[in-house]
Amino acid sequence: MKLVTFQQAGFNRVGSVFGDRVVDLHEACAAMFREQGKVRYRQLAEAYVPADMIGLLEGGAESLEAAERAAEFALARPETGDGRRLVYRLDEVRLEAPIPKPGKIICVGHNYREHILEMKREIPKYPVIFAKFSNTVRGPQDDIPYPAATAELDYEAEFAFVIGKKATGVRREDALAYVAGYTIANDVSCRDLQRRTIQWLQGKTVDGTLPTGPWLVTADEIPDPSGLDIELRVNGELRQKSNTANLVFDVPFLVEFLSGLMTLEPGDLVCTGTPGGVGAAMNPPVFLKPGDVVRIDIERIGTLENRVTSATGGGR
Repeated sequence: MKLVTFQQAGFNRVGSVFGDRVVDLHEACAAMFREQGKVRYRQLAEAYVPADMIGLLEGGAESLEAAERAAEFALARPETGDGRRLVYRLDEVRLEAPIPKPGKIICVGHNYREHILEMKREIPKYPVIFAKFSNTVRGPQDDIPYPAATAELDYEAEFAFVIGKKATGVRREDALAYVAGYTIANDVSCRDLQRRTIQWLQGKTVDGTLPTGPWLVTADEIPDPSGLDIELRVNGELRQKSNTANLVFDVPFLVEFLSGLMTLEPGDLVCTGTPGGVGAAMNPPVFLKPGDVVRIDIERIGTLENRVTSATGGGR
């Protein structure tokens, strides 16, 4: 499935995308249980298919299976008997970040060989990890606000995965069973702020600097995440091009490594690093400016495209 968080009538809902349509999974589940004669159909729907993404992931395989059945039900009956809509056109809703407020956002630096070389670093013996916070998260239809504090705004195309169940001390051979799915992230970075200190945090966690989306492709649709093409363009110009086969530390290794350090929870987002071709490494460096359009394509996931706006001229 392609799971989305979408906004309808001012509320965030969880949906599944089928072509140009999106199913409201919670409402669809309630309608399905109602037709089956369940007395407490709304409470059952809340238990099986909650209206928020992290709640859905916490339900595990049982919730995802219920969501699939509900989607099939809704596509055959796009409206309930009492007038509640179960299916919308994509152009009727606003897509938000798949996980609007992840519990943890873990980023991996220096994880593509070509990026390590262009930044004049050595291949690390252990993953270089840092954090972003939920204030950075934006969706596929949001702009990237140009922060007033920086003069060196840069892009970073990243393949990201989302944890699907609690993970502590996971072994590599079991790691993919803990992944709910995959999405696209742009680890927008303020390079001048990043260089101020040996810690990168201040250049990485400015408001609005982590667009993600457009959806979360469930892990069953990408059984092997190790060979996916990834490209980034600015205003149509190709800047980054690689493949997840070039990761120094792949997804199973990262799940094993990270779960050995900390407990991973459903909805935690892990950004696996960026390929070569960042603006800071160009000669001379070329940074983003208001009006630029940044497009990231990852094989079997889709496209994430966001426009850079002035700090006061755009946003949500």
